[in-house]
Parts: sequence; structure tokens; C-alpha cells
Amino acid sequence: MIKESDILSKTHYGLNIYAHILRQYYPDEIVIKLSGKQCLPAKNPFNANKQTLLLNNVDWVFVYSDAELPRFKGNPFDFSKLYYKLSGKELLEKINEELNLKIGEEPERYFNKDLDVAKEFNPVKTKIHIPKFSFFKAPVSNILPTKEITLPQAFKLIKSERYRNHTNQLRSITSKDEARKFKASQFDYATFSGTFSKRNDKALLNHSGLLTVDFDHIPNLQELKNQLLQDEYFETELLFVSPSGDGLKWIIPIDITVNTHQNFFKAIAAYIKEVYQQEVDKSGKDISRACFLPHDPNVFINPKYLSK
Repeated sequence: MIKESDILSKTHYGLNIYAHILRQYYPDEIVIKLSGKQCLPAKNPFNANKQTLLLNNVDWVFVYSDAELPRFKGNPFDFSKLYYKLSGKELLEKINEELNLKIGEEPERYFNKDLDVAKEFNPVKTKIHIPKFSFFKAPVSNILPTKEITLPQAFKLIKSERYRNHTNQLRSITSKDEARKFKASQFDYATFSGTFSKRNDKALLNHSGLLTVDFDHIPNLQELKNQLLQDEYFETELLFVSPSGDGLKWIIPIDITVNTHQNFFKAIAAYIKEVYQQEVDKSGKDISRACFLPHDPNVFINPKYLSK
């Protein structure tokens, strides 16, 4: 039996429910912009599309209200009733189906060759999907990938000594133009957002479900790094200092089944500006954007990838 608590735990406290319904009315717009635990006013399809819909996190559930309608308020399930015209068990089943939450489905099975028997996954030890993306050898003008790699492999490359000399040499160059040329000619790079037949958005083979957020010229790297690792809404998959030494590369997961890469980037950039007062490199909107791989002995990777 599907419970409201199960749905809330899989929808960011109900926020994804609002986003899903609002996208049915406004498919080409960013429907929700976050600011901490609160959202900026959004369009309300139940109030003549006025930007009066208010969403607030109250005791870890996003509740809604309207700036003009005193009686228009409730929780994510009340909001869903307005759209689906359903209630009770039927409503919960509809939300589960529409948002592809897979609540109540049979646990995944796998075949263990060593034991020669089929076993069910322990619910506590769920199978981890490890994203793959393309790796390119320097220079950046080389647009043909060398191979596909995973996040743990990228982590090991960045943490190893492989790029130490190039990284130190780059940071010793005082001329911005010379530094740019050196980086473009000497550093291997990856396209974290997917695998490609060549580095071009139109040559995408598979999206990885990852998005790179690029912070440049940060005065206090460690402070921002700590803040990103504790971010309330986005899980850090990989985080490392950029080749220049004064920026950060933040790799986070996105779900392209619910919106486009570009729309996710716009919404996340707005969120970062509001919450962290930081502008991000707009190249992140490009699925095939090149991310140079430096040496960073303190690179962070989500621990779930190290438990394998």
C-alpha cells in the first residue's frame, strides 16, 4: 500500500509533485525557483496564471498558498487533487505512476554466478547506477573521445599524480592569455553530461544524468566547498578545484526524464545566485561542455561510489 510519507520521501518533500503538475500548464518555462527552504512566487494555474503561488517548507513538507486567495492553501496532495480530480488511494497511485516513483514494486533481482543462485537485493543495499561519460585526450581541439569512463575513474585520475605537473605549471603562469592557451593544449578533459561520438551536442549518444556547475574566481574556496557539500537540495557526485586553482567544478545529478538539461541548468543557476550569491559559468548549459581534469588531492566523490 502506498503511503503519503513514501511519496514525500521520494519527491523532495512534495516539491517535485508541484513541479510536475505546473509543467503540464507551462511546459516551456522554469516553473519553480528555489531560495533556501522557500520558493520564489510561481504562476498559479488555479488563479488565472498569476504569479501568486507560494511554496514553503513547513516541517519538511512543502505547503502551498496564494498571495491573493486566503482560502487557497494545503499540502502537495491537496494540490494534486485540484489537477487529477482524484483522492485517497487512487490519487496516491496516480502520483506514483505519473512521477515514476516505483513505490511498491518488487525489488530488483540479480544472478550471483559464484553462488549459482538468484537472490533478492537487500533493500538497504540498493544497486548503484554509475554514470558513464566520454574522456578526451589533450588538446581541447581534439573532439574525438578516447574512451568512456565513470565517476570513480575520474576521481582516481584527479586525485593521482597524473596531472600534478601540468596543474602546477598552469598556476605559475601569470598571463591570462598564456594560461588559457596552456590549459587548452595540455589538459585532458571529460564531458560529464554524457557519452558522445564526437564533442558536439548533436553527437550525444547517452546522457549521463549529470550536470557540471562551474564556479570561477572564488575568494574562499573551502567555504563554498563546504556549503555545496551540505546543500539541502542537490547531492554532490564529484567536487574538485579547477585547474586554475581559484574555482570549483561541482558535478550534480539531474533527471532528464522530467525536464531538459538546459532548463535544469537555468533553474540551478538561478538557485545558486539566490542562495550562494554566486554567478556560474553559462557554458554549463551545453551538454557537450568540456571539463578539464586537474590534479586535486582533496577531490570529493560521493561515498556511495566507493562502497562498491
